[in-house]
Amino acid sequence: MSKGKILVVDDDRLVLATLSYGLTQAGFEVIDADNGDDAILLAREHRPELALLDIRMEGLTGFDVAAYLREFLQTPFMFLSAFTDEATVAKVKELGAVAYLVKPLDISQIVPAVEAAFARLAAPPPAAAAFESPSELPLLDTTALAVGVLMHRYSLPRDEALARLMSLAAADGHSLPEQARRIVDAVELLARPGQH
Repeated sequence: MSKGKILVVDDDRLVLATLSYGLTQAGFEVIDADNGDDAILLAREHRPELALLDIRMEGLTGFDVAAYLREFLQTPFMFLSAFTDEATVAKVKELGAVAYLVKPLDISQIVPAVEAAFARLAAPPPAAAAFESPSELPLLDTTALAVGVLMHRYSLPRDEALARLMSLAAADGHSLPEQARRIVDAVELLARPGQH
């Protein structure tokens, strides 16, 4: 029995094949597309329960596809991207993604994130619907974002990045969420254009 139907979209065919194979092996029904136009057509035809979207693609971007999925199909989506800049993160929050995964990731890290997203989607909705206030994005937690930043910056697997975050927190005498917030704030500060 399928764990759920997921649309996977990435313009890198190797990444797409790897994700599709890994998620199929993990028990999901996978529909895949290597561009935004096909992704929308397939989503309309197959009505997936979740979409995993690359952000930067030729033609329609992952953001364009996400906006369509949200507005017309009410399909939840998560992003997979190599970018952690402030503008990208702000757009992810604005669109109301259920998760934001930072590349490079291997399939053993993606499957649990997809399973967690399906579990959250199956849970009863909170009092306020997620799409009503996309600025409030509890699922994109700061700790996960900080781990993503460390993974990207130091080319670490997720568990080592989390261990590094924990040791930084301990060394600085901060709680894990507080240390994560400091890292994310630092990234956002560095991403700001120079003040003239």
